[in-house]
Amino acid sequence: MEDKTIRRVLRFLARAAANIRVSASPDRVLLESAGHGTISTRQSCLRLMQQAGLIARKGETVMLTEHGRSFMRGNSPAPGRDLEDILVETDGESRRVAFNCAESPLCQLYRRKGADGKPFLTAEEFAAGERLRSDFTRGNLMSGIGVNWETSVAGRNRAAGNGAAELTDAALAARFRVEKAIEAVGPELSGVLIDICCFLKGLETVERERRWPARSAKLLLKAALGALDRHYHPRASAKPGRSRILQWGAADYRPSVGG
Repeated sequence: MEDKTIRRVLRFLARAAANIRVSASPDRVLLESAGHGTISTRQSCLRLMQQAGLIARKGETVMLTEHGRSFMRGNSPAPGRDLEDILVETDGESRRVAFNCAESPLCQLYRRKGADGKPFLTAEEFAAGERLRSDFTRGNLMSGIGVNWETSVAGRNRAAGNGAAELTDAALAARFRVEKAIEAVGPELSGVLIDICCFLKGLETVERERRWPARSAKLLLKAALGALDRHYHPRASAKPGRSRILQWGAADYRPSVGG
């Protein structure tokens, strides 16, 4: 996502505060301002702007801060220089979402290149990790971290226990996909996936908490992402059709009738 996307929202809020309204798209919300119309933006964009102090929120109302006005005048650096559009597969379809790579150890590792000039992680491994993180977030498995814009505007009050009774069908489906993915990867590798891809812990933090040798988390993460990618995109083991009968005789060998 470009800096112009942030400036578009800021220009809209500079006229007046706006109310948050639910959108038909799960990754977007509507900002509605009396007398100034309505615009649509990504939830991740609002979260980033709030974290950067450009906007403030009171209940269902969003307003521009003094820092936001300073940024519009060009006196503050852009907060979204590490924000990129990435392709994430959810609910059987691919969608492009805004993502702050500065907050993701997986994205930073994917950007990093080795001595041969190639990235340590393949595009398929990175996409698998982001798909798991997307389902983990959509399943509301990380409650209390940041602002859940979609839930708040929909008016759903979920219990602190985050039980299944309060979840939407989409969130339940996301939780089921996470469970199947973790089961497919196995208990030996699933922990490092959850820590780095979902809880956004750094490699060194994981090694320290799990008392692993230095640089071991990086190798185990790559193995886990490979297994995760195979779960999401299973390879065909054999082509359908009749199997061939193999024999080790010479070309002119013929079996006898009587044995």
